[in-house]
Formats: sequence, structure tokens, C-alpha cells
Amino acid sequence: MLIDTLKELCALPGVSSREDAVRDYLRAAVTPYADSIRVDTMGNLIVEKKGLVSGTKKLMLAAHMDEVGLMIHTITDEGYLKFDTVGGIDRRVLLGKPVLVGERKIPGIIGLKAYHLTSKEEEKTIPKLKDLYIDIGARNREEASSYVALGEVAVFDTDIVEFGHGFLKAKAIDDRIGCAVMTELLQEPLPMDCTFVFTVQEEVGTRGAFGATFSVKPDIALVLEGTTAADLPDMDAHKKVCAPGNGPVIPYMDGGTVYDRELFELLRTLGEQGCIPWQTKEYLSGGTDAAAIQRTRNGVRVAAISAAVRYLHAPSSVVSLEDCQNILILARRFLQAVATME
Repeated sequence: MLIDTLKELCALPGVSSREDAVRDYLRAAVTPYADSIRVDTMGNLIVEKKGLVSGTKKLMLAAHMDEVGLMIHTITDEGYLKFDTVGGIDRRVLLGKPVLVGERKIPGIIGLKAYHLTSKEEEKTIPKLKDLYIDIGARNREEASSYVALGEVAVFDTDIVEFGHGFLKAKAIDDRIGCAVMTELLQEPLPMDCTFVFTVQEEVGTRGAFGATFSVKPDIALVLEGTTAADLPDMDAHKKVCAPGNGPVIPYMDGGTVYDRELFELLRTLGEQGCIPWQTKEYLSGGTDAAAIQRTRNGVRVAAISAAVRYLHAPSSVVSLEDCQNILILARRFLQAVATME
């Protein structure tokens, strides 16, 4: 069930500020299990569910719905679409990739000047964004404009494939895995009252999480995420961060947050007592909604569980399906532990 939900979520378009399709899917999936559900001004989906007890601590779980993508800012006389990135994308991964543009999902290809016209010096450099374009097969600006408007977004067009020894390849695993885990938890009896927040615009500065946390007012927050795995052959050992297949990642610190030490130790202990493999980051990088959540109002205690994801923010990311299942198990045990906190 978890993996099926993950695949369905990864297939949906949800570039930052255009999370509508993901939100609609999640709202339909969790409404039968929710005690209350609302969408705030930013577009965060906020779901309340009663548990067996009303704990002394108010617990919020968060995962972001948005993904990185492209936004169209110019249509050329020849009918090509010029774009900028939404969120952090290495432009090297863009060359020649298929995309879907706008709500009509117009197919396109990210193109570049032909190799035969490339100088020896140009071969040695990475093309700048201004030199890239999306080709939708239009004959001119007028025809392209009949299909695509300025400000529309494009998402990677990627097949979702299970391969190798229990791996999944898809776009937007960051952070549809967190959304899938929260959806699964919402469909189960809970040990305590919980607020689940599916946030928007994390990839452009954790914008949705701040406003949502301000209204929810949690004491403790658990962020469910995808994080950078750099376990590649050409990486220095001290920069490999974490690896798919080695279990959920429990961070103590990243580029935006120093996580609550007691909650970090709680997650570590729950993993070890439950024979759940786990790892932490060996190289500090990235950031999550925890950065915004932690700083809201008079402060929030934050913890995180992440999936190690190869090729983050690229057309095809890779995650271990066993890790995904173990994230669900560990999150479930975390809720049980928080429910008994004094």
C-alpha cells in the first residue's frame, strides 16, 4: 500500500506553488480518516486526527508536496520556451530531458544547440540556462502561445520503475515519500491526537511550513523527508552523506537545523530496540521544513526521519523500498513514544 501510494504521488505534477494535483490526491485519500481538514492561505493541507489519548504534547507531522521544476518566462519568435528553475536543479541534468508543460501537460524536450555547431571551448563548459530551451514542436510564437502561457511550469516526464535489488526510480521522491508515509499513518488508529501538515513551497525556501506551524502551534514536530545520498564511486568517503538500503536517516544536524537532541536519541533508541536499521548523515548538507518549524513562535522541538535518495532534484531519483517501509515503522513507533511523554 505504501509503495503503491508513493508511485501514484510521484507520477503527479507538483512544482512549488503549483501543488494542486498532489493536494487533491492527498485530500481525497485522507478525508475518510480525518476529523478535520483544511487548506490554508499558502495552500498547505492541514489534517487533524484524534488518537487514543490527547497527549500532554501537541504533535505535528510534516512532509512537503512540492517538487523542483521549471517556469516559462519567454516564448521566442521561433516558438521555443525559455525557462528558469524552480528550486535547486543542477543544469547539467536538464540536457535532452523530456518534460510536460502546463496544466495541459504539453510534451516537450529540453534542447540545446547541435553538437556539430559547438565550438571546442563550448564543449568544455556547462551550458547556461539562457542557452537552453523547451521545444514543444510549435512553428512560431503564436502557435506556442496557444498551448502555453508565461508563468506556467514544467515537470520532468519520467517513467516510474522498480529495478535492481529493491530500488525505485521516479521523479519527486523528495518528498512524496514523506507524503506517502503520512497518508499511511492517517489510515491507521493513532496512539494520540496528531496534526498532519502537507506543506507547499519547501523547495523554494520552506515557505509553507512557517505559516502552517504558526497556526498549528505544535510542541513537537516530526519532519518526514527525502535527503541527499551521495554514495557514488567518485565521491570522497567523508562526503557520501548516506546510502539507500542502509535504513532511515536520522539527522542530528543539517544545513538549516540543529535537531532536538532528546528526540534524536529517542529515534535512535527506537530504531535499535526495534531492530530497525538506521543511519545518520556523515556529511552535513541540505535542509528541511524543520528549519522553518523550529523557529516559529517561541520555538518548536523538531526531529526528522528521511529516506536516502540518490540523484536528488533530478529527472530520475532512486530510493530503497525497504528504507521506505522502515521509515513508516519508525514513525509509527515515534508516535507511540510521544503519546506517553510527560
